[in-house]
Amino acid sequence: MSDTLKIGLFGTGLMGAPMTRRLLKAGFDVTVWNRTLSKAEALKGDGAKVAERAADAAEGVDVVITMLEKGAIVADVLFKRGVARAMKPGATFLDMSSIAPSLAREHAEKLGEMEITAIDAPVSGGTVGAAEGTLAIMAGGDPEKIEELAPVFAAMGRVTHVGPSGAGQLCKLANQAIVGITIGAVAEGLLLAAAGGANPAAVRDAIRGGFAESRILDLHGGRMVTRDFVPGAASRIQLKDLDMILAEARALDLDLPLVRNVRERFAMLCNAGLGECDHSGLLLELEQRNMPHRVGEADNKMPS
Repeated sequence: MSDTLKIGLFGTGLMGAPMTRRLLKAGFDVTVWNRTLSKAEALKGDGAKVAERAADAAEGVDVVITMLEKGAIVADVLFKRGVARAMKPGATFLDMSSIAPSLAREHAEKLGEMEITAIDAPVSGGTVGAAEGTLAIMAGGDPEKIEELAPVFAAMGRVTHVGPSGAGQLCKLANQAIVGITIGAVAEGLLLAAAGGANPAAVRDAIRGGFAESRILDLHGGRMVTRDFVPGAASRIQLKDLDMILAEARALDLDLPLVRNVRERFAMLCNAGLGECDHSGLLLELEQRNMPHRVGEADNKMPS
């Protein structure tokens, strides 16, 4: 696959913008579109072309990449804004958003009828991974097409084929279940330490390298200690993913009590008006129910 491959990327927010920069740095020809045009235009200086209409960004490209907030927006961009119609036969639709597995399968079926191959390839690694090109990419769909797209994936991170269409989204749900529950565990552990008189920063340092070690303890635990809850990944997005996990669990006749519990904590956080804070801000909800006098200490480190 040539380095001059033409890509249309839709969604240039916290994740999509740094992913675009990685693709441009790798030598790809990238046209971007975003509902808020100014976010797309900010990438002109990096070499991106900007389309005012969604369909224009899909015209003549080899690969369409979506990094959008939810499934309904992906469907809107694809089928109501004319992106699918604008794509040429033989092109690839690479959905790197986090959407329901059933919707990913539905999109793959519809696009297949238009001679477009769909790959669902959500990511994990946050804004740091997007900027550094170290995202974990979970791909569902045709393994030969995924192999063909290896240079595209390599610009953004490490790809793993996890099964047929929809499997990438199932893998992302598993990831988000583990992330959400682990954030809750780290928050409760640090809250326990602080309430008992220990220094939570020192506690975090003490348990690093033991069985409690994780990337969540490293990054999100660090944010809890410094009380820096600027996203990262917004809590409302984590809540959206937890809702999708529980919906999928119901369809599979599964009971996931830990996910249910942490979902309620994130719902309380978002209902308190803190949905835009980083998902490490779950600590704030736990403090509110246990230590309300501590809430508000994150001044100047919360999103406006």
